Amino acid sequence: MTLDELIQGCKDKDIKAQGELYKRYSNVLFSICLRYSPNSTEAEDNLQDAFMTIYDKVEQFKDKGSFEGWIKRITVNTVLQKYRKQKVFDIKDEGQIEDTADDDVIDEGLPLDFLLRIIQELPDQYRLVFTMYVMDGFSHKEIGNLLGISDGTSKSNLARARGILKAKVIEYRNIEE
Repeated sequence: MTLDELIQGCKDKDIKAQGELYKRYSNVLFSICLRYSPNSTEAEDNLQDAFMTIYDKVEQFKDKGSFEGWIKRITVNTVLQKYRKQKVFDIKDEGQIEDTADDDVIDEGLPLDFLLRIIQELPDQYRLVFTMYVMDGFSHKEIGNLLGISDGTSKSNLARARGILKAKVIEYRNIEE
């Protein structure tokens, strides 16, 4: 089944096409959900929610840009919407804290499962900002707009996330030695 046939099948509410779409893209979208979720169980729930949204909104895809990019944006927005509803960001502006973009928090040589675990252990507001900024390349302005926070709060949350991660990496390296 070609991608165009797959998309049309999903627009026609064809269950086989929806199953094929899930089969083709669930691993890619699950990795996004893992980055934004505090654990794999919640990531699985977020993945299911994202696919339900994709199936509901597939009519809105107009062949502008890549389909994979479109479903990735749907997935990120679905997860963020869930956390906005949970009032994860119901905080006051913490003021600007120096952005430590030059600090290498995560470097090569650390096990991937360790990195994923320590990112998932971050408080929700820090994990979401860290993931959006570092892993997905959003600017602080874009993060602020998507999460309903100020640029300064985004920078502050990023700096705090990096500080927590840096401490966990140092602790991990000390245990290994």
